[in-house]
Amino acid sequence: MTKDNGKQQVINRIRGVAFDMDGLLLNTEDLYEDVGKELMRRRGKQYREEVRKQMIGLPAPYAFGVLIEQEGLSESWQELQRETDAIFEQILEQQLALMHGVEEILGIVEEQGLPRCVATSSTKKFAERALKLVGIWSRMDFVITAEDVPRGKPHPDIYEAAAARMGIKTEQMLVLEDSEHGTAAGVAAKAIVISVPNQHTRHGSFQGASAVAANLRDPQIQNLLKPT
Repeated sequence: MTKDNGKQQVINRIRGVAFDMDGLLLNTEDLYEDVGKELMRRRGKQYREEVRKQMIGLPAPYAFGVLIEQEGLSESWQELQRETDAIFEQILEQQLALMHGVEEILGIVEEQGLPRCVATSSTKKFAERALKLVGIWSRMDFVITAEDVPRGKPHPDIYEAAAARMGIKTEQMLVLEDSEHGTAAGVAAKAIVISVPNQHTRHGSFQGASAVAANLRDPQIQNLLKPT
């Protein structure tokens, strides 16, 4: 089999696209870092890089669970979530932005007529607000969150549910992820996974991904979605 034939077989398999949100579509990982620093400053502590890395891509109960355990905090994860939301609210409208290449990749997906969704560890309330603020909420067929499945990333549940809602097999779905936990979820679901790490997630392992792309403008992604 030639390389081109192999590429065409992958293209022919793709029947839907699932996007992670934080750090992939939106610059929220940048904002979360600022929020985390403020959260810990209020407690007279530093927001340690090694702790932040462990939290990336996890659903809120587990992410805050890491913070509580590592920093010996007395608050519940729900209390930390509420405080984080309040801090985030102060900067969201001014600083939230699309990541590089989002408009282009959505345009390609729309041209190909492929179903698409967001599959995120964030809450449904936040995902709706953030995606509406940047103007891409209406361009998604649906949004599925950690609240909708029994287990969050790195378990495969969210991507299995996404494929089921699209009416396709997970093997026919392209998953675009920026984090180690998200990549692991897509791989465990047996989807076609392209990892697109950012400055916060480059340290991660992307084992099992079909490729690691520089950003959403990477030809590895765009060519994959365009029949030749």
